[in-house]
Amino acid sequence: MSPGIVAGVDIGNSTTEACAFEDPVFLGSGLVPTTGIKGTTRNVDGVEAAIRAALRSSGRPLEDLTRVFVNEATPVISGLAMETITETLITESTMIGHDPRTPGGAGLGVGVTVPFAELDECSPGDAVIAVVPAGIDFAVVGKALNAALERGVDLRGAVLGADDAVLVSNRLNRPVPIVDEVRRVEAVPAGMTAAVEVAAPGRTIRTLCDAYGLATVFSLDAEQTRAVAPVARALTGIRSAVVVRTPSGEVSDRRIPAGTLELHGDSATLRIDVSEGAEAIMALAGRLAPLRDATGEAGTNVGGMLATVRQNMADVAELGPDQVRIGDLLAVDTFVPREVRGGLAGEVALENAVALAAMVRTSHGPMRQVADVIAGRLRQQGAHDVEVVIGGVEAEMATRGALTTPGTERPLVVLDLGGGSTDAALAGPDGRISTVHVAGAGDLVTRLIAAELGVRRDLAEEIKQCPLARSESFFHLRLENGTVRFFDQPLAPELFARVLTLGEHAMTPVPTRHGLDRIRQVRRTAKQRVFVVNALRALRQVAPYQDLRQIGFVVLLGGSALDFEIPELVADALAPFGIVCGTGNVRGTEGPRNAVASGLVLARC
Repeated sequence: MSPGIVAGVDIGNSTTEACAFEDPVFLGSGLVPTTGIKGTTRNVDGVEAAIRAALRSSGRPLEDLTRVFVNEATPVISGLAMETITETLITESTMIGHDPRTPGGAGLGVGVTVPFAELDECSPGDAVIAVVPAGIDFAVVGKALNAALERGVDLRGAVLGADDAVLVSNRLNRPVPIVDEVRRVEAVPAGMTAAVEVAAPGRTIRTLCDAYGLATVFSLDAEQTRAVAPVARALTGIRSAVVVRTPSGEVSDRRIPAGTLELHGDSATLRIDVSEGAEAIMALAGRLAPLRDATGEAGTNVGGMLATVRQNMADVAELGPDQVRIGDLLAVDTFVPREVRGGLAGEVALENAVALAAMVRTSHGPMRQVADVIAGRLRQQGAHDVEVVIGGVEAEMATRGALTTPGTERPLVVLDLGGGSTDAALAGPDGRISTVHVAGAGDLVTRLIAAELGVRRDLAEEIKQCPLARSESFFHLRLENGTVRFFDQPLAPELFARVLTLGEHAMTPVPTRHGLDRIRQVRRTAKQRVFVVNALRALRQVAPYQDLRQIGFVVLLGGSALDFEIPELVADALAPFGIVCGTGNVRGTEGPRNAVASGLVLARC
C-alpha cells in the first residue's frame, strides 16, 4: 500500500460515516448527513464533508489522503402508508364530547335542550339543558340561570360556547354539570333530549361512555343500543361529554375498504385485504417467504405507497418500474385519531388502522460512477493522487467493524437499526456472511407515535428519542421512572403542569391531553412493534436452521442503537435464547457508529 493516509467511507441511507487511518493507528472519525439517495452521485458532498471531519481531529490536511475505500452503497428505499380499517359516522349533530380542560360542576344531568334566549319561557318543573352561545358575559349567564332556578325550572345542565364553565358554575345557587368550549354550539338542536355528564377532577365519565348507560338514559332498545355503541367508545376516558338524541340522527360504525395487498412468492401469489390487520398480513407474508414482490390495489393508500417506492427506486437505478421489486414489508396494528363526522367541537375517535412499511433494494446502483465523481471532487480539493476504491460488500465490512467491539467473537450477528430498514448480517465460525434486509425502523416508529398521540412529526421524533417528565411545581419534575429532579431556579411558566420531553439541551412541553404514562406506553409499544419484531424476524432468517440458539452474539449498530431504551427492549427479547446482545463499541471508542467505515480500512490494511 502506498504511504499516507487512507480513509474508509460508509454511505448510509441517513448518514455518511468516515474514518482516517495511518498505519498503524486510526486518526479520527467523521459523521454527517447523507446527501442525496444512497448510492447516487449526489452523495459526493456528504463524502467530502465526512472525510474532512475525520481528518480535522488529527490536524492533517486533505492533501495527505492517498486512498479512499467506499462501501458498495446499494440504494434502499422505503415508504409508509396508514390505512384506517373502521370509521365512525355520526350525523345530525348527534354527539358532543370533546373534553374541555375546565368543565364546571359534576354529575349527570338529563333534560331537553333550550336555547339561552328562550330560557325565560320555560315553566316550573321543566327539565332543561341550557344551550348558551359564545359572546355572552359569564355574569349574565350566571344571573339568568339562577333566575330560572328561582322560578322552579329544573335546570339539569348547560352547554356553553365560551370557555366560562367554572366562572358560571361558581355563580350558581345549585351546582349542575356544565360543558364549555363547544365551537359549533349554534348547531346543537333545540327541543331534543340531551345528557350532560361531568366527572370530578382526576376522574373520567362513567355513564355516557358506556353503551348500556346511554341505553338507560335515552330508553333505547337493543338495536338502538348497538347503533350508539360507537358514540360510547368515542367518549371513553374523558372528563366531560354531552350526547344529544335526535330522531333523524344516524350513528354507524362501518368497515371501509382499506385496499388489497397482493403478495408474490416463488411459487404462489396470495391476496389479503389490509382491513384483516397486521397479524394476518405478516402471517401470509411468512407463508410466502422469501417475498419476491408486492403490489397494492389502485386508488388506495397502500397501492399509492408501493407504486411510489417502486418508482423512486426505478429513478435511482435508471430502470423501468416493472423491473423493480418490493423486497420486504412490515405491517403494524395501530390507532389513528379521526374527527367524528357530525361532532360539534372537533371530537375525535381512535380508529383501528394498519401501518405498512415496504422496502426495495437493487443491485444496480451506479457505484463505479459514484466513486469516479468522489475521486474527481477530492482531487479538485487538493488530494491530487487520491484513489477511490469500492471496498467490498457492506455486510461483510459491518461485521469486521463490529468484531472490534470488546468481548465479541464469531458466530456474531450485526443488527443495523436504521431509519427505513433493519439490516442483519451473520458472520459464521467458517467466515461465511449471510445477510437480510427487512422493512421498517426508526421512521415507522415516529409515524406510529405521531398517529396515536395526534402530534406533529417533529415532536413525535423528540418523544421517540427523549425520556419524559411532568412538572409538578415551578421547582421540581417527576421523571417517568418515578424519581424527582429539583431546580434552584423556577421553570418557565409554559412548562408548568405539563408533560415534557427531556432533551439534551432543553425541555419541550407536549401539547396533548394524554398523561405521561399513556405517552410512555405509546412510545415503548411502537418501538416493540417495529424494532423488536424486526430484530426477531431478521435473526430467524440469518440463523442456521432458523434456530436463534445457534447465534452467540448480537451487536446493535446504527443511530437507533444510541436510543435510550431500544437496546434494552431488543436484549430482553433475545435473553431467552442465551444470546449476548448489546450496543456495539467499534474499535472500543466509536460506540455503534463507524463499523462499515472501519471494516473497509481493516480489510485492506
